[in-house]
Amino acid sequence: MDDNLRFGPVREINMGSHGVTGTVPGIGDYESTLERDLMEILRFDPDVERVDPQPLKIPYLTRSGQEGFYTPDGLIIFKHNVSSPIQPILYEVKYRGGFRKDWKELMPKFRAAKTFAMNKGWRFMVYTEREIRTPYLKNARFLQMYRDRVTEPEMRQHVLQILWDLGEVDPELLLCALCSDPDNRAEMIPVLWNLIAVGAIGCDLNQPLTMRSAIWAEELCEA
Repeated sequence: MDDNLRFGPVREINMGSHGVTGTVPGIGDYESTLERDLMEILRFDPDVERVDPQPLKIPYLTRSGQEGFYTPDGLIIFKHNVSSPIQPILYEVKYRGGFRKDWKELMPKFRAAKTFAMNKGWRFMVYTEREIRTPYLKNARFLQMYRDRVTEPEMRQHVLQILWDLGEVDPELLLCALCSDPDNRAEMIPVLWNLIAVGAIGCDLNQPLTMRSAIWAEELCEA
């Protein structure tokens, strides 16, 4: 797929049925809080290149046999990776209650979208609150505040070296190893969150992030 190729939007962003619209910086416009939450996850994901909102119209046959057109909510384009390419994802965001209520009308649209995506070498996904409103979303919201923070190379190397030597520990133990003074430890906390946010320190973001979460050094870089 041509990474320079962009789609849509093929319709305007209007006030959604849940009464909320807005923009997630660097990602795009949303029409519900659930769609906003997904965009916050995508904004934090380092593999995401961009999101094209309402990218295209897909023809489909309704249950009565009439022709209709379905516009998915978005298309996720991932950064180019030769060793492990990630397929673009054509997606729809639906609350589970609405999905169950309207599934007979939705299924022909989703079948057509799945076939269209497969023919393009993409995937089609339906995201509900079960997939979106998770500990990962809470962690992404929290860490996003620290992602653009600048950590000096010498400090970065020092923290990573100590963590590398310790192996797998938790933030509380790492801070104690870095500083004996409690006030200095408090000043190191934003550095720790920054290194987790940019992926230099690893942890399971699918679990709630606390001072007792398991963390480890993902890299050792030269200062």
